[in-house]
Amino acid sequence: MTAIRILLVDDQALVRMGFRMVLDAEPDLQVVGEASDGEEAVRLAASEQPDVVLMDVRMPRLDGIEATRRIIAARPESRVIILTTFDLDEYAFGGLRAGASGFLLKDARPAELLGAIRSVVSGDAVISGRVTRKMLELFSTQLPTEPAPGTDASPDAAAALTPREREVLLAIGEGLTNAELATRLFLTESTVKTHVGRVLQKLGLRDRVQAVIFAYENGLVRR
Repeated sequence: MTAIRILLVDDQALVRMGFRMVLDAEPDLQVVGEASDGEEAVRLAASEQPDVVLMDVRMPRLDGIEATRRIIAARPESRVIILTTFDLDEYAFGGLRAGASGFLLKDARPAELLGAIRSVVSGDAVISGRVTRKMLELFSTQLPTEPAPGTDASPDAAAALTPREREVLLAIGEGLTNAELATRLFLTESTVKTHVGRVLQKLGLRDRVQAVIFAYENGLVRR
């Protein structure tokens, strides 16, 4: 098994040390670098090519939001998890808009941290669609008009979806999990996963978080 390569980014050495202790104990995870600010994070992401970046937001020289934007622009296959103190603040929202795949509270339990890393590598979002949508509602005035980094979606892209795929997109936008979506549409979860994958591919979206944002920005889901 190829280990998941992880870059730790936080301006506090003790925080990085705590995360590293948890990650180093897992045989399928490998910490490939540590950065104390955004500029160093961008540089290390380019040289080490991590699968996952655990990204703090408030840092000197370059903040985590702009660092996320640059990392995703240069290497779209990297997944960024924003580290935040509060679960619904403007910094976490900004990180999602910059292309992050989700966010994680800094005081998360080890099992939550490990699960989050493995989830984004498998293509899932770290946060639920409901929380994502709540953030969009709270900070909708900050939504820019251009697509989020890591997406090739345009407002007309939804026209390429089949009626079933459009149903799936709307359900994702409403915050339904795969299990809930399967119940609503009378499908198996494996079939739902297939439909979700096709929706993301056709819309040029990175993950479910970006799908929620797309559905919300294009008026497919009511506030």
